Amino acid sequence: MFRTLISVALAAIFAAGTALAAGDQVKGEVIKIDKAAGKVTLKHGPIKNLDMDSMTMVFRVKDPTMLDKVKAGDKVTFEADRVNGAITVTKIGKGH
Repeated sequence: MFRTLISVALAAIFAAGTALAAGDQVKGEVIKIDKAAGKVTLKHGPIKNLDMDSMTMVFRVKDPTMLDKVKAGDKVTFEADRVNGAITVTKIGKGH
């Protein structure tokens, strides 16, 4: 029984570590949404995987339906990467 609990705990810790390593989560705030253009303006912290400092900038979004989940003023956590040469939000969700 104890051995099973340890195994489950280690598996959960490993899975959490893998999930965190899979994407570079960035904290930010939605400033403006342009659904027609598929873009969002975010005030954000450093984006390590893109070697980018904190700033406010306009991003394309990988999937325009992501913009239905957030509004101006929301605190968000997101991931961004280069997609076809453009810096693009690939995931976004409310909260920090």
